[in-house]
Amino acid sequence: MAKLNASKLNQKVTELKELVSRFPGDPGVYLMKNVAEKIIYVGKAKSLKNRVRSYFNNTEQSVKTYHLVSHIDRIEYIVTRTEVEALLLEASLIKKHRPKYNILLKDDKSYPYIRVSMTDKFPRLYLARKVKRDGSQYFGPFTSGLQVWETIRFLNRTFRIRDCADHFMKNRTRPCLTHQIGHCTAPCVALVDESQYREELEGAILFLRGRDKQLVKQIEKRMKVAADQEQFEYAAKLRDSINSLKSILQKQSVIDSMREKDQDAIGFDGDDRGCTIEVLHVRQGKVLGSQPHFVPLLNPQSPDESVQDWLVSFINQYYAENVIPDEVLVPVDLGKDLNKLLGQVLFERSGREVLVRFPTSKDGAQLIEMAHANATNHFKTYVSKSEKKNQGLEEIKAKLNLPSLPIRIECYDISNFQGDEAVASQVVFEGGVPLKDDYRRYKIKSVQGQNDFAMMKEVLSRRFKHEELDDPHLLVVDGGRGQLSVAIEVLAEMGKTIPVCGLAKARTQGRFSDKDVKGTEERVFLPERQNPVVFAKNSEALHILTGIRDEAHRFAITYHRHLRENKSLESELDYVVGLGEKRKKALLKKFESIDQIRTATAEAIAEVPGFNRVLAERILLQLSETDEQAQNLE
Repeated sequence: MAKLNASKLNQKVTELKELVSRFPGDPGVYLMKNVAEKIIYVGKAKSLKNRVRSYFNNTEQSVKTYHLVSHIDRIEYIVTRTEVEALLLEASLIKKHRPKYNILLKDDKSYPYIRVSMTDKFPRLYLARKVKRDGSQYFGPFTSGLQVWETIRFLNRTFRIRDCADHFMKNRTRPCLTHQIGHCTAPCVALVDESQYREELEGAILFLRGRDKQLVKQIEKRMKVAADQEQFEYAAKLRDSINSLKSILQKQSVIDSMREKDQDAIGFDGDDRGCTIEVLHVRQGKVLGSQPHFVPLLNPQSPDESVQDWLVSFINQYYAENVIPDEVLVPVDLGKDLNKLLGQVLFERSGREVLVRFPTSKDGAQLIEMAHANATNHFKTYVSKSEKKNQGLEEIKAKLNLPSLPIRIECYDISNFQGDEAVASQVVFEGGVPLKDDYRRYKIKSVQGQNDFAMMKEVLSRRFKHEELDDPHLLVVDGGRGQLSVAIEVLAEMGKTIPVCGLAKARTQGRFSDKDVKGTEERVFLPERQNPVVFAKNSEALHILTGIRDEAHRFAITYHRHLRENKSLESELDYVVGLGEKRKKALLKKFESIDQIRTATAEAIAEVPGFNRVLAERILLQLSETDEQAQNLE
């Protein structure tokens, strides 16, 4: 969206000042919207009138604030009872609306956690990407999903915790191979009672809490008791568990074995290219690791940026979905009031006292220094990658003769099987990297049968009817001259002057395999140009173009398979007595795939509106019979 010219901007600012003068002085959240009614900024305030008025009274605004103000068309507010409520509401609204000018934490950067399903009769360990209030215990965060799976496998083997799905466990009549090799106590066939199973589970929980010495002592005591009772096989397994524990504990980085608090230390570094914020996780004196968050809108060295404001916003958003430690160490002195405010917000979320403070002790300062060092290294890495991407974008601009640097690139792909369940994908790269918030998927509505050109025309027409969306600097369609002609036709009908190209592999003669196609030359087709453009095989420009095309293909085919799977599921569910179309739709809305329904418990299915236990068991029985029939055919 284009910003207002100087005279119209002054007029709009005058109108907004008049509007803000009628705002209450109460705490609350304000929402700034552009002319397309899209929320572009969400903020919290102790006094709504004073805070919002400051945007228009400052004669020396920062560049970021000037751009924000120039795009504001309307401001709305929500009054809250306290500033704590305002901060809690701000985080949820930012997550929901993803405003352009707020600090945004990327969803694809969410930490993996270990979840212990304590509400189950026989709990098990899961990998979880979000912390929920579901009665489970969460441990972490960890730096990678692989690290979580390795830890879960280690704990399952060491403490003989079940690793099977709930529906699998409930349908067993004899122990599985995992029990036979001594890695599970087989609760599925009642070879262990609930109290014994939970005693084993408690060992895993102690390990996850970092109570290593206490855990080893407990297992050694149990081993001695087993040996005294001449249960030598069990004692040997306990001995092996101790050896495994000691082995994995030796690999952990310990900074203070006497420290019992869980701490997070925050550091940051950057310049006018952006800012990397690092959260260092210390649990029971052991460094679990850290993960960076890059924020392109921030320049921490600029006097125009309020470090306190954006740091509070970051902490508020970050701990909305992550495990809250006992203590959060911050790299700047936020002041007594902000520390207390954040402490109250974290108390509301965790239900226990949480200390937010600027460390003055040597130990705390060392943690902040470590977080800062990690932030510096990750910022340098990001800048290096970003510069490489910019070089690729410059090459795309030059070789395709574009009027401007293609910061925003959109790519479209069609996926169908003989015209059945036809879908399309819209994938967006910004600065050469995926912008997943702007991904879209489309169900083809107006085309019957297999006609990729007509499908592409429908999708592009639907896309460019949305005037509130930013136009791309380059439009890419997956295909050759045919798809390119369709895109040119649609853009002309819409009155758009957007650079467009088609991306396809060079054809080979005769019959060829997938391996042959993958090795062929990529060609870029342009309007009114006979010969396609070819990029060097290892150029960053080609990596960007093929990357967005492959991502569009992945996104489209994933959606297509999802729809076909649901269609197949619907046909299977047709045989369930008492399951009509309305209930079928409710079931498919609750569970996104056939595998999710198969692995669900009867209780979980019965919770769907309109369902009961009897109907849930009928559904699971039908799906179980379908599986058996499929296995017999193999």
